[in-house]
Amino acid sequence: MKAIEIRNKYLNYFKKQGHEIIPSAPLIPENDPSVLFNTAGMQPLVPYLLGEKHPLGTRLVDYQKCVRTNDIEEVGDNRHLTYFEMLGNWSLGDYFKEESIQMSFEFLTKELGIPAEKISVTVFAGDKDCPRDERAAECWKKAGIKENQIYYYGKEDNWWIAGEEGPCGPDTEMFYDTGKPACCPECQPSCDCGKYVEIWNNVFMEYFKDKEGKYTKLEQQNVDTGLGLERMTMLLQGKETPFDTELFKPIMDKLVELEKVDIIESRRIIAEHLRSSMMIISDGGRPSNVDRGYILRRIIRRMVRHMNKLQINLDEISTLIKINVENLKEMYPELEKNYETIKSTIIEEKDKFVKTLTHGEKEFQKEMNKTKDQGKNKIDGQIVFKLYDTYGFPPEVTKELAEEHEMTVDIKKFEELFKEHQERSRQGSEQKFKGGLAEQNDTTIAYHTATHLLNAALKKILGEDTHQRGSNITVDRMRFDFNCDHKLTDEEKQDIENLVNDWIQQGIDVTVEEMKKEEAVKSGAECMFIEKYPDVVTVYSIGDISKELCGGPHVKNTRELGKFKIKKEEASSAGIRRIKAVLEN
Repeated sequence: MKAIEIRNKYLNYFKKQGHEIIPSAPLIPENDPSVLFNTAGMQPLVPYLLGEKHPLGTRLVDYQKCVRTNDIEEVGDNRHLTYFEMLGNWSLGDYFKEESIQMSFEFLTKELGIPAEKISVTVFAGDKDCPRDERAAECWKKAGIKENQIYYYGKEDNWWIAGEEGPCGPDTEMFYDTGKPACCPECQPSCDCGKYVEIWNNVFMEYFKDKEGKYTKLEQQNVDTGLGLERMTMLLQGKETPFDTELFKPIMDKLVELEKVDIIESRRIIAEHLRSSMMIISDGGRPSNVDRGYILRRIIRRMVRHMNKLQINLDEISTLIKINVENLKEMYPELEKNYETIKSTIIEEKDKFVKTLTHGEKEFQKEMNKTKDQGKNKIDGQIVFKLYDTYGFPPEVTKELAEEHEMTVDIKKFEELFKEHQERSRQGSEQKFKGGLAEQNDTTIAYHTATHLLNAALKKILGEDTHQRGSNITVDRMRFDFNCDHKLTDEEKQDIENLVNDWIQQGIDVTVEEMKKEEAVKSGAECMFIEKYPDVVTVYSIGDISKELCGGPHVKNTRELGKFKIKKEEASSAGIRRIKAVLEN
């Protein structure tokens, strides 16, 4: 069964169960306070999980394009992906454990044809805070899972919460038995031996954890599920890795044809990073030195490095992009629509990296000469890391150049330094990419409304062709990207600031209404990625100042915002400027 068939089966099955199909949100979130990319199906639905009414009701189903970057360096093995697709069904205060579990079981066994004996499930074992989830276990038995296929684990495995406080609850995970031999007599889903593969996770948001660590029952109990499409496709096709499925096979085959050196890990990295970068660019991402632009730059350059490793002519990037568009256009029509932008962006970044490599070689030459002058024959790992970290120079290239000059490198020291660097990056990513539910508070909600005022002010001062290109909000500040062909003058910045503050002082009410998407567009409501919105949308208006399609939440009146202050205005990427601002009491 192909990936697109699995996706369509999923959407159609849940539609028959009373769910409304909603479109995937873009990879680049609009006004999300917590992430650089959409990292899970729940991310775009945060306001509704917190209690806002969704225009399409309480039962929803979708596929969500996702990017997670904590493990970029792991891509190349048999399972890690940067870009992936998550299928999800949602109950916003509607059904709960029994219906959710029954539908999951029915979809797996009847729609996908997986024998019940190949499915194992895990549920929350209970602790001092919350009881054992006997209800979920009973629901599984009623659905058709035998008791010896049910396992109980603690919070580390079967509990979900975004951050340290906020909505949370037990989850139940489904595992597929691959038929591989058990690693030991006690082998079970918690093992990492490969016999059991997680395929689906149903989260039951039934508690709220406060700052003191106390758990109380939520008034609105939600169900949030996630099924990884690539993994399910791999399992149903009996393949060893996602790279063996039709999602990657045309690219993998072409790489075998083009390569002069046979390294399967490099082929996987090229195939995965090409797909990921194309998806990010198609949804508005552009390479830069910060945040999501840096992630995009990093994966494009890592792809180029491995093309060099396979001794593939870099001009073949155009061929690979075309193959991917043809292969994936049925699943992602936006790739064909944005083909020229994708192609030019990747090639431009490739050309920049080639120059970086040239510059890095010159720096290597200097460091090598210094090492020789000191009477040494081994290049210090600190130098290898400096070339990598400062100049983007790959360590394997440093090693190859050293060997050409009959020298060695202290690769062990480099790996130690790189591991430290990776851990710092991972910790930073965890802060950037943590779930959004815990981040929704009065401060971030105020900043969310302020982005709408800033967007309106930019249009007044710079022109109506100015549009939002992204935003990021924390409890400390807001960041707003917009298209602009010049650095803002001091006068322009002051005019924008004054205009926003004037609107705040006017005490304008913020109103919300639901309407058909076509009506919203005709009424002048603005949004990013209009085609990604459902037929019925939520529109927030701030008097006659601003009107935008948006999921919310927002303040009730602009007086709640305090004083708006621009702290910095800078370039984000080509043709895109960035404003960082704060709200002061």
